[in-house]
Amino acid sequence: MQAEQPRTHPDRDEHVWRQRVGHAFSRSAASYMDRAQAQHAMGRMLWQRLPVQAAKVLDLGCGPGHWTARLSRHFGVQAIGLDLALGMLGEARRRYGAQGRWLCGDAASLPLASQSIDLVFSNLAIQWCRDLPGIFSELHRILAPGGCALINTLAPGTLSEVAHAWSHPHRPAAVERFASSRQVCLVARQAGFEVRMEQASERFHYPNLTAVMTSIKGVGAQVAHGGPALTRRDIDKARQRYETLRLPAGLPVTYQRLTLELHKPR
Repeated sequence: MQAEQPRTHPDRDEHVWRQRVGHAFSRSAASYMDRAQAQHAMGRMLWQRLPVQAAKVLDLGCGPGHWTARLSRHFGVQAIGLDLALGMLGEARRRYGAQGRWLCGDAASLPLASQSIDLVFSNLAIQWCRDLPGIFSELHRILAPGGCALINTLAPGTLSEVAHAWSHPHRPAAVERFASSRQVCLVARQAGFEVRMEQASERFHYPNLTAVMTSIKGVGAQVAHGGPALTRRDIDKARQRYETLRLPAGLPVTYQRLTLELHKPR
């Protein structure tokens, strides 16, 4: 007779996951701006899609506030910077002060009034949220008719080199599992959005494994999943596996960028 399997508690698991994400990003807040070259590069691509005007703007997953402050200056408003990580918000206040209105909140339960936002800008944040239907439902709720959400997120295949280097049969996956473009598009349409989507592979290069892992940890993009502690042998094996992928420009790190333009009908 099989032993009864332990029951899972989705709400509790989701709460624990949000705590882990918030802790990881809070811990990296001070170093984020110096180590987020890839994130900045993809953010600049999203910036090119801004509408001509917007009176009420939300930077969802604002981090240390760089894009929030730029949005405020660009549109001549006080943009809202919202993040789950208190450490990130503290860094944003320190750096930019009144150039943003800083709020702590969860993307799947936004502390904003319905139909109160014209534009949502979100650069590489929602991939860390596991409740995609909740996120898109909330975005549709807070956007005014005719409003738009511009989102960069990540698709499967992101950090494939990192996953290869750290693959181990007895350890949790080294890279978070991301929703496919098809899944994301379907959920966004079910929420009521008109969807435009673009997927592209963005590759960056680093001199060694330490630099690769620093770039990931430095932006909070590594969340503890538990499991045995790494040994020196584990690290040496990961370094050897990664070196087989070396290119003339360095060790590659690939992001599968998924860019969404979500329009709420008038």
